[in-house]
Amino acid sequence: MKTEVYALGQHISMSAHKARRVIDQIRGRSYEETLMILELMPYRACYPIFKLVYSAAANASFNMGSNEANLVISKAEVNEGTIVKRLKPRARGRSFAIQKPTCHITIVMKDISLGGYIDTDSIKWSQKPKWKKKDTTMSYYDMYSNSNGGTWDKK
Repeated sequence: MKTEVYALGQHISMSAHKARRVIDQIRGRSYEETLMILELMPYRACYPIFKLVYSAAANASFNMGSNEANLVISKAEVNEGTIVKRLKPRARGRSFAIQKPTCHITIVMKDISLGGYIDTDSIKWSQKPKWKKKDTTMSYYDMYSNSNGGTWDKK
C-alpha cells in the first residue's frame, strides 16, 4: 500500500532561488504547521506553494483516505524550469532582453499512521558535529590608555 502522495506544480513564474527560500522552511513539518507558516510568511512564493501543499493533502485524503493530521511533508524540491524571454523596447529604437525564470515545485507528503516515519529532530548525535566552532576567548585592548601611546598621541 502506498504511503506517499505528491503534487507537482510546473512552470510557476518565479525564480527557483526565491521558491527554495520558502521550501526550506517547510520541509519535514506537519501539514497543519506548514499551512500556518505559509500563511504568515511575507514572500510571494508562499501562495503557489500553499496551493501545492493543499493539493497534495487533498490527493492524500482522496486516494488513500488518510487524515490531514497524520500528514508530514517528507520531500519538497524546487527545480529550475524554462526561461521565458521577452524584449522590452528602449530608447532610439533599441530593444532590451528580459528573462523571466520559471520553476517546477514538487511536494511529497507521507502519512505517518500508515508507515514508519523517522523524525530527524529526535535523533541524538553520538559525537559533536564537525561544523561546531571551538570556544574562543576575546582579549580586551585598551586604546585610550596613555601607557603605549595609542591612537591619541598625535598633536
